[in-house]
Amino acid sequence: MERIMKAQALRDNSTMGYMMAKKHLEINPDHPIVETLCQKAEADKNDKSVKDLVVLLFETALLPSAFSLEDRQTHANCIYRMIKLGLGIDEDEVTAEPSAAVPDEIHPLEGDEDASRMEEVD
Repeated sequence: MERIMKAQALRDNSTMGYMMAKKHLEINPDHPIVETLCQKAEADKNDKSVKDLVVLLFETALLPSAFSLEDRQTHANCIYRMIKLGLGIDEDEVTAEPSAAVPDEIHPLEGDEDASRMEEVD
């Protein structure tokens, strides 16, 4: 219903507050993820990765509940930072030049012959 109301061309912002669903987040304090997040937060209050994990956990909980994300780009950036963290890539590391492993010429994919035959049929 919230998505339908947001999509209306002549919507009234004063009534949007009544139509929007209240979001409730239930946290299981015994879940291993929550326990580990609490331990890491108590160890270092200014840890950016813990903050990112909490935001990622909240936004991920929104998706299966059929709520839309407020800012998709922030969610994507958070996921990218977590991937970098998991791969051990330094956040400040900047690649100045493109990788030398990228070939100049792209080789055709296997099974590409069928696609060209399909174009001939059209």
